[in-house]
Amino acid sequence: MNVLVTGGAGFIGSHTVDLLLQKGHRVRVLDSLTPPVHRDGQLPAYVPRDVEFIRGDVRERAAWERALDRIDAVFHLAAYQDYLTDFSKFFHVNTVGTALLYEIVVEKKLPVQKIVVASSQSAYGEGKYECAEHGIQYPPLRTEAQLLRRDWDVQCPLCTHKMKWLVTDEARVTPHNQYAMSKYTQEMLALNFGKRYQIPTVALRYSITQGPRQSFRNAYSGVLRIFTTRLLSNQPPVAYEDGAQLRDYVSVHDVARANVLVMEDARADYEVYNVGGGRAVAVSEYAQMVARALGKNIAAQFPGQYRFGDTRHIISDISKLCALGWAPQVPLEKIIEEYIAWARVQPDVADYYAEAEREMLEMGTIRVSP
Repeated sequence: MNVLVTGGAGFIGSHTVDLLLQKGHRVRVLDSLTPPVHRDGQLPAYVPRDVEFIRGDVRERAAWERALDRIDAVFHLAAYQDYLTDFSKFFHVNTVGTALLYEIVVEKKLPVQKIVVASSQSAYGEGKYECAEHGIQYPPLRTEAQLLRRDWDVQCPLCTHKMKWLVTDEARVTPHNQYAMSKYTQEMLALNFGKRYQIPTVALRYSITQGPRQSFRNAYSGVLRIFTTRLLSNQPPVAYEDGAQLRDYVSVHDVARANVLVMEDARADYEVYNVGGGRAVAVSEYAQMVARALGKNIAAQFPGQYRFGDTRHIISDISKLCALGWAPQVPLEKIIEEYIAWARVQPDVADYYAEAEREMLEMGTIRVSP
């Protein structure tokens, strides 16, 4: 098949490109090569040179028209990710860019056989909880007043008692921040346009994806990057809240496998799937794992900072995707080892945390409880 991968020079995109090539597909990449992921605007060396590359923005009609020529399947992975307050950009890139994809396919009657759209676990917000008295709840965002008290736990919206977190399936979303809302509107229009115009479409909600090629400068790329670069610089990892918040982490290799699976399997058409690691890990435990892997006896710090709009616990239920024959194969320990080995040999590896922290404090993205 002739396959287009938008964002194919990025983290998840490039690993998806590799797997597609291994399976004998012909691949075209559309990427804008913009900062902070691509600092110098050059095509990364890890992108195979036999891939057809088009430099362009998914907000531009001309870029889409050129990229979609003679294409059978599309992985739409290009996205805007950050903690900045330029709210409109999230929707221009993530939502409007996706609408433009379907607009051109429909308008020009292009023979696209499958579109796979990258969505996010962030669409769930706080996710699914259980109150001992009031049962299943999908709580709202924790209030700033609560966080300022360093009262981190999620409370029942009816009785304010602490609730028990549950794995979150695909049935209900409660997006809380600009990125989450833009990703959910993106998948909503993709699935609805796909059904209306008979363009088989799948949306994948990735958990926190980790692995080599993850940008050192992208503030959204998560704790593995932050903890590794801090520890390599002999600085302590810094964790928000009390470090007890739970997440699930998935290898980029397992994400690439999920991408290709749903492209090839018609049972996935017009469905949404979680793609996660299937294991709940506390942020403080994660810091210890990275320190052990690096041989560093440096404990994490918990200065009482919190990221405004962040979730307390979110673990995805991956049973729906597993029913198609997929399962995560790379354990977290291996994810960490592989990333460290890759990071050690990168010329631009450095501790960028202090600079990012200053910027996020100035913007009010990171706040400090007294």
